[in-house]
Amino acid sequence: MTADAIKTRPAGGPGGGRPPEPAGFGRGGRGSDPAVPGPAVGTAMIGMAAALTAVTMLFVAFTTAYLARRQEPGWGALVIPPVLWLTTAMLLASSGTLEWARRRIAAGDIGGLRRGLTATAWLGGAFLLGQLVAWRSLAAQGAYISSNPHSGFFYLLTGAHGTHLLGGLAALGIIVWKAHAGRYGVASHAGIGVFALYWHFMDLLWLYLFALLFWA
Repeated sequence: MTADAIKTRPAGGPGGGRPPEPAGFGRGGRGSDPAVPGPAVGTAMIGMAAALTAVTMLFVAFTTAYLARRQEPGWGALVIPPVLWLTTAMLLASSGTLEWARRRIAAGDIGGLRRGLTATAWLGGAFLLGQLVAWRSLAAQGAYISSNPHSGFFYLLTGAHGTHLLGGLAALGIIVWKAHAGRYGVASHAGIGVFALYWHFMDLLWLYLFALLFWA
């Protein structure tokens, strides 16, 4: 073989082209599938953003009606049910346990993920039960939906928020089940981050409603 033939010979395998990749590795890492399904997670994030935008617009409409009605006569006034301080602390704590769970799975601690998610679910459920206690407390004081505009908006806003949180709690139940079934790992837990976006949004929304109802 001449020197010219050696120079013009294609690089790579017998058929030319790119050198063969090591066995077991592809563009996404191990094997032929990517470690993290980027497009799927991106689509889920876009869908979640759209859903949260719709929720935001709903509560913007509620806020507009609330502020307009408050300027009219016969508004009335509610005293903060003491249990709401406890439920608010529970909901904030649930965000903390959820973030702790995400850090544990990122570190490869499956047991920590399970404990964090379970604690989040319990705290979320306790928050909803506490809201029912607050409703009963107001009803015992004679504050019903039709008693005055303030009490009516209280039931409307807390009920709408509780309904959305209940939907999140149902989704969290599925995530907890998957965690105990071993469906999550260091490279396969991106869906938890999508859910966390919703859950933290519900926390911030509650803080906003709490301030609106009693301090705005």
